[in-house]
Amino acid sequence: MITYREITINEIYQHILEVDISEHGELIYLWQDGELVTKPLIWDRPPRTADTWQGNWASLLPLPGVKAWGAFKGKVMVGIIVYRPFLTEDMAQLDALFVDKNHRQQGIASHMTQLLIQQAISDGHKRLYVSATESKSAVGFYISQGFVPTQNVHPELYALEPDDIHMIMELR
Repeated sequence: MITYREITINEIYQHILEVDISEHGELIYLWQDGELVTKPLIWDRPPRTADTWQGNWASLLPLPGVKAWGAFKGKVMVGIIVYRPFLTEDMAQLDALFVDKNHRQQGIASHMTQLLIQQAISDGHKRLYVSATESKSAVGFYISQGFVPTQNVHPELYALEPDDIHMIMELR
């Protein structure tokens, strides 16, 4: 049974290495001339180390209002989602979403995304932004959740991740 709960910064660093994000793929998405196109490319994403996790979030996690939720199987974290409110005046950010490779395709990512969406709505946001890794699994998941690729990219996030597929969801 999977349980979900908000987690602290300390808990993130305590449990994050339990989430094996390794993945293999044979195509990527590109955003070209206002359209998503696929490109054959064999790629592998290795598990992250403590240093690579810390480097990604060191500046984000202490920001006001940033929250994270974990998915746990017993005491082991099998998924994490990170929320950044007020990316702009009316838009929040889904900053990170990872599910352990042995726990994918079980609804964990969808459940955590719904927790984050409810928080964004509660905080008064009208839109939600995500910068998705160009993998088929990531882009396909976000589209299935209601995100749409956008040309109106957030300049700071685009500068950090120009190869990502930048997407926005209109919130109800």
